[in-house]
Amino acid sequence: MSYAKVLCVGLVGVAGHVVEVEADLAPGLPALFISGLPDTALHEARDRVRAAVVNSGQRWPNRRITLNLLPATMPKFGSAFDLAIAVALLGGSGELPLLALDRVVVLGELGLDGTVRPVRGVLPMVAAAARAGLERVIVPADNAAEAAVVPGIRVRAVDTLHRLVEFVRDGTPLIEPPAPVPSDGPDGPDLADVAGQALGRRALEVAAAGGHHLALFGPPGAGKTMLAERLPSILPELDDEAALEVTALHSIAGLLPAGGQLLRRPPFQAPHHTATVASLVGGGSGLARPGAVSLAHRGVLFLDEAPEFGRGSLEALRQPLEHGRVLLARSRGGTEYPARTQLVLAANPCPCAKPAGDIYCECSPLARRRYLGRLSGPLLDRIDVQVTLPPLRAAELMEATMAEEPSAAVATRVAAARRAGAERWAGTGCRVNAEVPGPRLRRPPWRLPERDTRELRGRLDSGSLSARGFDRIIRMAWTVADLDGRDRPHSDDVREAIQLRTGDAA
Repeated sequence: MSYAKVLCVGLVGVAGHVVEVEADLAPGLPALFISGLPDTALHEARDRVRAAVVNSGQRWPNRRITLNLLPATMPKFGSAFDLAIAVALLGGSGELPLLALDRVVVLGELGLDGTVRPVRGVLPMVAAAARAGLERVIVPADNAAEAAVVPGIRVRAVDTLHRLVEFVRDGTPLIEPPAPVPSDGPDGPDLADVAGQALGRRALEVAAAGGHHLALFGPPGAGKTMLAERLPSILPELDDEAALEVTALHSIAGLLPAGGQLLRRPPFQAPHHTATVASLVGGGSGLARPGAVSLAHRGVLFLDEAPEFGRGSLEALRQPLEHGRVLLARSRGGTEYPARTQLVLAANPCPCAKPAGDIYCECSPLARRRYLGRLSGPLLDRIDVQVTLPPLRAAELMEATMAEEPSAAVATRVAAARRAGAERWAGTGCRVNAEVPGPRLRRPPWRLPERDTRELRGRLDSGSLSARGFDRIIRMAWTVADLDGRDRPHSDDVREAIQLRTGDAA
């Protein structure tokens, strides 16, 4: 037999596609050709696979070898095809009967000594195989726990090419995935650690309940960073669908922790202010990697001292914030990653950032305007909650922290509010109030009466509020009502939403 076929999976962004690895061995000068839009890593697979086959005690076929990766029109990236290529070659040369690998997906990178090394993105690859109706996969041993997370598919692992050859040839058992180990990670920071700042706490609770973006302004030491870091502690755990999305993104980025468990806690990303556009929204040669805004999908993206970020980096976030996804266009095709995240900005009022604020500030009014002007109007227009925190007083700082409400109590109210919103918008595809389209809220039966929106309409007519801001305030009013246990917002809810949006809630 001079032809063999083995199944593998290729990734384009977070979406996986089943790939057929075909091997044809024909008489002629010994050579190996790879077709099907392979990248550089795949072109180099010919040398890795040859060394691995020989060092595993198998005979290399000295014939003209043609490898084809179907579908040929889809770009192929990475080294996850190595193991499938090696098995297809041995099957085409007659060394291996491939009946045992019928409708089995084979994934793994090969070392020169024949060891099978882990690869990135195994979770979305196995999920793609399950969606295609396949029921068995073979993965590297270090990826077995991760692959076993996907329901409805049988996972087996290999650590060497020799082990896989023995399984195909003699039926030698493969490695079983390890039993899942519950991850008891640290609880994280608690809201009880934050002294005072009732306004900041309320803004944080509203943002968490409705999935709204948040901007915190104020002097240093007011608690902006502490509040932002505690936002994940009051967010509900991710459901199965969201956990699978988040875990798949971290798998592609190579950031999945050991243990192979789904990530149930909302992720928290806090990039440094020197972060580039590519690190924030994603990029890189070949297969573009997810950036911080995608790694924070269903979680929090925190930009501390936001005016210190490059203007291009900040402006690149506008489209992901609006649409909840990132489309990275490349000459060989586009890559799309989900980016449904909550953005939290924190900023001092001026460059000198004196603790006492206006009293000892050394900055001119022009310097102050220029500093906060680095946050453009179109970007801030997409931030629902914008509040200015007052400086802390000694009495607030010295009070016992046990008097402050802990994260667990706030999380209970947030969870109840999110359940109310999810029931209301069931069937629309919206999980939280911040995702509801504005036109839906302006039409019956969700349209609020004119008496409750009179002040809001006046701000829109006077030009002090944009149409986008109008819709965002309406969404926040629904969130305030959900937190307070009401079926619909009334004028007080709209007024509080206006205050949280304009920053004059004090």
